[in-house]
Amino acid sequence: MTEEKRKSKRISFRPDLSSKFWKTLLVVLAAFLTFAGPTYVVYVLQNVLEINYAVSMVSGFALFIAGLVLILYLIKNKVIS
Repeated sequence: MTEEKRKSKRISFRPDLSSKFWKTLLVVLAAFLTFAGPTYVVYVLQNVLEINYAVSMVSGFALFIAGLVLILYLIKNKVIS
């Protein structure tokens, strides 16, 4: 398979950041990951699903980091000023 065919078969998801829908969705997702990830998701994992404390804390921290990375991405692309 040639290089061009491999490139054309790659699936790339890049939202259109000029669209108000994508801007709003990504900002709300970033806020959810940053604030609700370390609080409510950890609570649900620990108390409702009865998952180990360490696993729930690590997953909450991972969601927090994902939210920060998304916020930095949005700032870099000037979606958030």
